[in-house]
Amino acid sequence: MRVRFPARTTGTFPARASGPPPAGGRWRVPGAVVAGAFPALAFPAPSLWWLAYVALVPWLLLVRSAGSPRRAAREAWLGGGGFLLAVHHWLLPSLHVFILVLAALLGLLWVPWGLLVHRLLGGRPGPGRVAAALMLVPAGWLLAELVRSWEYLGGPWGLLGASQWQVPPALRLASVGGVWLVGLLLVAVNTALAAVLALPRARLAGLAALTGCAAVTAGVWWWAPQPRAAGTARIAIVQPGVIDRPGRRLEHEEALTRTLAGRGVDLVAWGESSVGTDLGADPALRARLAALSRTVGADLLVNVDARRSDRPGIFKSSVLVGPGGPTGDRYDKMRLVPFGEYVPARSLLGWATSVGKAATEDRRRGDRQVVMTLPSGRGGGLRIGPLVCFETAFPDMSRHLAADGARVLVAQSSTSSFQHGWAPAQHASLASLRAAETWRPMVHATLTGVSSVADAHGRPVGRRMGTDTSAAAVYDVPLASGTSFYVRAGDWAVYAALAALALYGAAEGVRTRVRRVAPPRR
Repeated sequence: MRVRFPARTTGTFPARASGPPPAGGRWRVPGAVVAGAFPALAFPAPSLWWLAYVALVPWLLLVRSAGSPRRAAREAWLGGGGFLLAVHHWLLPSLHVFILVLAALLGLLWVPWGLLVHRLLGGRPGPGRVAAALMLVPAGWLLAELVRSWEYLGGPWGLLGASQWQVPPALRLASVGGVWLVGLLLVAVNTALAAVLALPRARLAGLAALTGCAAVTAGVWWWAPQPRAAGTARIAIVQPGVIDRPGRRLEHEEALTRTLAGRGVDLVAWGESSVGTDLGADPALRARLAALSRTVGADLLVNVDARRSDRPGIFKSSVLVGPGGPTGDRYDKMRLVPFGEYVPARSLLGWATSVGKAATEDRRRGDRQVVMTLPSGRGGGLRIGPLVCFETAFPDMSRHLAADGARVLVAQSSTSSFQHGWAPAQHASLASLRAAETWRPMVHATLTGVSSVADAHGRPVGRRMGTDTSAAAVYDVPLASGTSFYVRAGDWAVYAALAALALYGAAEGVRTRVRRVAPPRR
């Protein structure tokens, strides 16, 4: 079946806005911001996951009814800024007014999406144009998410598909096409609902699209293979809680770790920045940690946040320590948090350090991912893939670790600066998504909560340790064998969406050229 992209009726949408704004125009600016912010309620902490299936509808209806493409672009921009502000509002104490600047700049990424919505759903489109919208509007949304996922623009925190971290059918979809496929289907459902509500001529097409989305989800649920059980690993998480002084925190981490002696653990995971001194420059600390490993009978995965003794600069590094001291396995964090760990274009944006808590000195980046093999204890031979902090938001990093042979993903993080906001719960939820995508269980160890474990299906294992907890908890982590389709095939859903946008752009270009060279009708 061919999908046609019919041209718009001349005069329905003027190329340039003129005259006074349409009726009700006064509320459209704040309405766009609120409509864009509305989907944030689907994420933790509210975690109203079901809202993601309808939350874009008000924004879609607003943009499609704009009086001109220019106004549609403006309302898409304002909504994008509102969405980013809502999802990242917990950054306000750290970035202050600068978060408004960032939201305004990144909100521009939704302008092409808004133009697509206006072009394909505006006016009184027929079934053909709505059918095109059901493919291209989700693709346009994914394009905005893809661009802002670049680490230098803040990374992929708050992808729409990530709101479904506790929904089993969505997690099964993630094992096939990653978080990107989940997001595409969510936007398609919202687009179909908007068509059903606002476009009587295309209501049947909208209902057919809703049926199609349900059929795809059901088909994946029944067809997609699942990981096979392959034993268990006994892994402990040490969460010391909020302790300001690094020395006292280290002492408390050691005390909690000693309580694990005799419990048969394979690995003890500490949180991000759990050690504040470079082990290469501190023989006494190396000896303390080695003795601790011998006491527990397991290797320790600590996280060093310090100036290196063998290289210039400050690094955040996952370091494996065994009974004889550091094993030599070390992973230096590759993707740093903008402003938190470095200031992009510091010569231009360095003023951000004067209005917020931006990093006064840039940390250095690692240059490769590392899969570590536990050399000792009951866990000898177990291969783990470390990630640090918001690296868990990047689907490609966990996918590469799984492809390189990691049996367990171990994330070390700290959200201690945002204890009373949505950040800890948002961060912990990513473990379920990454585990489901890769068929590899993920251990999320934090300094101050929320610490959690997810199995290879994305299901929770044991109890979560909240932000009010200081404890050492042991988890029997189910291991899995096999390789998920997403690990094998990669970001095919992204490429398909980009191809659809490219084909549409080429078709529009050809149509425009034909109109210019066609002789006028007599």
